[in-house]
Amino acid sequence: MRSLFRLLVALALCVQPALAWEYWGGDRGGQRFSPLTQITSDNVGTLVRGWQFRTGDLDARPPEVMKRTKFEVTPLFVEDSVIFCTPFNEVIAIDPGTGAQKWRFDPKISMAQRPANRFVCRGVAHWTDDRAADGAACKSRIFTGTNDTRLIALDARTGKPCADFGNNGEIKIDAGMKLEWPGEFQITSAPVTGRGVVVVGSAIGDNRRVDAPVGVVRAFDARTGQPRWIFDPLVHDSVEAGHSNVWAPMSVDEERGLVFLPTTSPSPDFWGGKRPGNDEHANSVVALRIESGELAWAFQTVHHDVWDYDLPAQPTLTRIDTGSGMRDVVIQPTKQGFVFVLDRDTGKPVWPVEERAVPQNGAEGEKLSPTQPFPTHVPPLLTQRMTADDVGGLLPGVGSVACEKLLAQSRNEGLYTPPSTQGTIVYPMTGGGVNWGSAAFDPVNQILFANVSHAAHVITLIPRDQAKGFNPPPGHDFGQQQGAPFAMSRALASTEVGSPCNKPPWGETVAVDLKAGKILWHATVGTSEDLAPLGIALNTGTPLLSGVAITAGGVVFTGAMDAYLRAFDVKSGRQLWLGRLPVPGVANPMTYLWKGEQYVVIGAGGHSEGGTSIGDSVVAFRLPRQGEAVSLLTRLIDRPGGRFAVKALAAGVALTVLVALLWRWRRRRRVKAA
Repeated sequence: MRSLFRLLVALALCVQPALAWEYWGGDRGGQRFSPLTQITSDNVGTLVRGWQFRTGDLDARPPEVMKRTKFEVTPLFVEDSVIFCTPFNEVIAIDPGTGAQKWRFDPKISMAQRPANRFVCRGVAHWTDDRAADGAACKSRIFTGTNDTRLIALDARTGKPCADFGNNGEIKIDAGMKLEWPGEFQITSAPVTGRGVVVVGSAIGDNRRVDAPVGVVRAFDARTGQPRWIFDPLVHDSVEAGHSNVWAPMSVDEERGLVFLPTTSPSPDFWGGKRPGNDEHANSVVALRIESGELAWAFQTVHHDVWDYDLPAQPTLTRIDTGSGMRDVVIQPTKQGFVFVLDRDTGKPVWPVEERAVPQNGAEGEKLSPTQPFPTHVPPLLTQRMTADDVGGLLPGVGSVACEKLLAQSRNEGLYTPPSTQGTIVYPMTGGGVNWGSAAFDPVNQILFANVSHAAHVITLIPRDQAKGFNPPPGHDFGQQQGAPFAMSRALASTEVGSPCNKPPWGETVAVDLKAGKILWHATVGTSEDLAPLGIALNTGTPLLSGVAITAGGVVFTGAMDAYLRAFDVKSGRQLWLGRLPVPGVANPMTYLWKGEQYVVIGAGGHSEGGTSIGDSVVAFRLPRQGEAVSLLTRLIDRPGGRFAVKALAAGVALTVLVALLWRWRRRRRVKAA
């Protein structure tokens, strides 16, 4: 029966567009699954570089500006082009077979705005106007949001602004209040489209103030740019707060006419005394009627969040075998490592979710929720408490006195321990678990895949009378939380050399059988090569903000914070291949078929918040053509530790030569003296 089910799913997929990657998440529902089978677990080890495209930012932008960039883009494959945006919101279309530029649009954003979430653009959206005549300008459109809060519509074939949309192709979005500085409010993730509507969220600077900008989601007519609706996720009755915005990617069910929003916490993140109650519909999966903005349903994953446990991941829309029949669902992974599986029509949990008691006694003026929701069927993707037994240094078997002291003096009662003035261990950290890279789902094998990060933050509340003039130590994020009785400080719980306090691995890909409620495998992803001195490559795993792409060929592709694209076996998690990148690819991979060849593409521009090297490339790999092969020398060098080994060998040879010359010189002196 299982084989028959897989065959039926495969046949169903055949009627879908099999060659393209038309949406940020591969499809409207963000499955990140491609039915392409040319690249398989048997031949992926032979992949070669097909092309590399450089945006030119590294040469054209000042170094101090490039240090504030995050290259997190996932390209689309539409209109016979690979189309993507740069951290500065330039939209570029390139030839899918050669990587040659076809067109380029520059919105000319200011380099002086200092956006709160740095210069970043995770992707663009594509939409086709079925009312327009074939060949008409802007029948096929690209929508992009910008760091300076514009929504822009471009002709997908030429890159020219669509004159009939907004004001000559763009709409300026107003935050609705005076900003503290121009970069407090920006757009970082791709818009979504459905039923003639384009929907866009926003990213807002955290921990600045209680009365922060509200997290309104906005919808516009995809043809004219006329406003259609606005939706504020936060119910403001007796609540003084802003945010609850949607900075993460959204999903669309075109057939049902629903758009799914992953919402964030209200402002400020770590003290909620002025927002009593559960803060609906913050920290929730929210389903809206895409044509009207009417609320269909909402499910909250955290009540009264004071841990920055917002929903950073795209809700994944798929069809699963629950054990009692097939069902259309929404899968929502979280920073805590939970996986919520909800009915797509009602928002009700498919499997039980329990309300469990959590630590209490929050900071003065705080009113914590006594319980939090815990899914019971699908196990957490990572551990949710750090103890003294978990402390480890960079090297196996080596502890850390600093980390042991930190744990001993901090409040640490497990998941949902409230922030405190003594310092609270928040594990998983505020950027841990599953992040904006989101999950991926293989509908054939019914397996969920997600990248997770293992690390802890120390959150310290600073009384208001001590916050004025507070000078945060290096590596500490400081927020005034104006209007609250406490400011805040956030820092990675780290060893004496700066590595996470918890033992490796610090980044993994996890595979989960949802029906069985069973984790199938963990695979460590990433080395210390691009982060450690001298390029030493320890197999520690790296924090993984980005996600994976999976194929019917049985391969899972992912980047990391070292400069490699990796391939893993879908069934076992065994690493099958790695391809060298110019700098780390902290972005989601994608794949497409062009002229009979399957390509796998990743943005490789590094990540300034992650401390990696910075670049400006998009790189594609494919199977070798006749006469092509990767040289043995490249295979030896283009892998973690390869360059360090070459440098060490060169240093050893140089030292040997120097010692030989010194010995010879001294010998000659002795001979002359004799």
